Amino acid sequence: MTHRRTLLLAAAATAALPATPALAQSSSQAGAPWPGAGPIRVIVPFAPGGSTDIIARLIAEDMSRSLGQSVVVENRPGAGATLGTGLVARAAPDGYTLLISVISALAVGQTLYRDRIGWDADRSFAHVAMLMGTPYLLLVGPRQPWRSLAEFVAAAKAAPERIAYGTSGVGSMPHLVALRFSEAAGIRLTHVPYRGGAQASTDLIAGVLPSIIDSLTAASANIRAGSQRALVHSYPDRIAGFDDIPSFRELGYPDLVVDGWAGLAAPAGTPRPVMERLAAASRAALAAEPVRRRYADTATTPGRLFLDDAQRFVREEAATWAPIVRESGATAD
Repeated sequence: MTHRRTLLLAAAATAALPATPALAQSSSQAGAPWPGAGPIRVIVPFAPGGSTDIIARLIAEDMSRSLGQSVVVENRPGAGATLGTGLVARAAPDGYTLLISVISALAVGQTLYRDRIGWDADRSFAHVAMLMGTPYLLLVGPRQPWRSLAEFVAAAKAAPERIAYGTSGVGSMPHLVALRFSEAAGIRLTHVPYRGGAQASTDLIAGVLPSIIDSLTAASANIRAGSQRALVHSYPDRIAGFDDIPSFRELGYPDLVVDGWAGLAAPAGTPRPVMERLAAASRAALAAEPVRRRYADTATTPGRLFLDDAQRFVREEAATWAPIVRESGATAD
């Protein structure tokens, strides 16, 4: 599989944002200067506490200062992140309802829930920016005996379907990663879906679950504290600061290279001046010292694509993942 992480790190969109964009006007707000008509809602399609929620609140806080308007995060989890995503697709294109766009919904859910959704990852959204990238990890609880992926696989083969794993939901990218890994390793595991990754993580630490698939952004503090043990990650190479965790690729699973990206999007038809201000505010947030420090602490890769380049990236990701989702055997039930 082509590794898409390099696209997130590209700086091709640098010239796409004006240094001092003109004040945008929102036609749906009776000509009021945008964003003067009220708070800006940012919909996170996952439950509170997960990596996407953490990054959304961090970015929203800085954007509030940059835009001079409240930017309020709302969690709307469900159906592999497609419920919250659909809410924004149907919202007025006025710059007051935005989406934290995620790979689980736009690259996986679009195919998995095709008959149940009425939006398209490309045509239904105006993509503002890519905000982050993070690998997924297979994590086990501190009291579990497995110290390597090989030991985990051997245990799963010895007791088919006896080892359970938690994810942020049916149809989520962690779910797909687990399905692809299980198929490649020739094992059968039991899926325990949650409405968000935070509760799955809590249950792992408490011993309710033996394993989970989660992002490094969410798990980094627990790994450092020793309350979760990472056996493998989905980036192609070792990760600075977590050098002792091997990748799927180096352990003999070359196709399991996955980047858990998230971005910022608006409904299609949002005026270009509004888009440019949102993109400029996103760029400023990514460059802010508190955000840079938090990204470094959680080994999160900052996004580098804006506007047309972000739109192209999401379009290509949706096309890349569609056949993989179909071939995985994943279902929405």
